[in-house]
Amino acid sequence: MGLIRRLRVTQRAMERAMLGVSLRDQIRNVEIRRRTRVTDIAQRVAKLKWQWAGHILVVRRKYGRWGPKVLEWQPRAWSAPNELDRRH
Repeated sequence: MGLIRRLRVTQRAMERAMLGVSLRDQIRNVEIRRRTRVTDIAQRVAKLKWQWAGHILVVRRKYGRWGPKVLEWQPRAWSAPNELDRRH
């Protein structure tokens, strides 16, 4: 499962907990988002990534080598330490 998807799943779980709603209530994610007024984590990550890219492009422009690296950057997949212990 990708990092962004895992973040979205976790965010939805937190929002359901905030509202005291369970999966059995079968309330759509759109409705939960409307009630909590929380920004989607994927949108927030994308916005912050572009802000960071703009900052880096402005700061590093004189070197002329950061453009493609910044725009094509993808976060590395990682596992929490307890997940690594279970694999062995």
